Amino acid sequence: MTWDDLDTHLDRVLGTVSAYVGRLDAPPTWTRHPAAAHYAASTMKVAVLAALHRAAEAGTLELDAPVPVVNEFDSAQPGAPRFSCAQPYDNDDAVWDRLGGTASLRWLADRMIVRSSNLATNLVLGHVGLPAVAEVWALAGARNSGTGRGIEDFAAREAGITNTVTAADLAALLGALATGANTPGRLASPAACAAMLDVLLAQEHREDLAAGLPEGVRVAHKSGWVRGVRHGAGVVLPDDAPPYLIAVCTTTEPADGDDDACQLIATVSAQVWAARHQL
Repeated sequence: MTWDDLDTHLDRVLGTVSAYVGRLDAPPTWTRHPAAAHYAASTMKVAVLAALHRAAEAGTLELDAPVPVVNEFDSAQPGAPRFSCAQPYDNDDAVWDRLGGTASLRWLADRMIVRSSNLATNLVLGHVGLPAVAEVWALAGARNSGTGRGIEDFAAREAGITNTVTAADLAALLGALATGANTPGRLASPAACAAMLDVLLAQEHREDLAAGLPEGVRVAHKSGWVRGVRHGAGVVLPDDAPPYLIAVCTTTEPADGDDDACQLIATVSAQVWAARHQL
């Protein structure tokens, strides 16, 4: 299958499928609507992770200091009441088991990525602040992405405050982390970038992007999903080819089902893997 064939295949999807594929620090090999805006879902958690590590390096937060695990947060909509997460929509009972107790920001950030915990995300976001996340997007070179609110902040959502990503901007963010792990980078020190990549390598949701890769291939990635939206973005680290970036964002008819969206992203990922030596 050629890139043109893949485009033709994706043209049949009811909705918008965006993609960015290419090696680190090189022009992309293939893109499809790379600047199209999508609701971010959980992919915004990568920017929150980077904001936390930047704050730790600046000395304004301590990664291993215990913080209260609560379920009440300030809305991004001025004057709105505080909001809470709903446990049935979370993916990690381990964080909820600590409610009323304490946990370190490092542990919460791990759960935010590895299990995609919404409660952990709002806790970390409450400590770093939305401006710090905006700074991460800017430093990564993102042009059309932003994090305007926490998860399940419905008052902010109703006021039009949202979280947006594009395939190109997700690739830029992950690329900044990957290159920063080897040389002094835009986002954080090499040690901090390497630590963040290790967390992304441990993500346990592997039903979309990772499903298109052979067993055992390392991929530092983050998925995101809500009804009608499914994204997968990561840095793939083959043993026999240079690392490459892949970001696939889908906003499709909910009737297609999440399984179909996962398979769609896996199909793109498998095609890119097959072409890894030509990227």
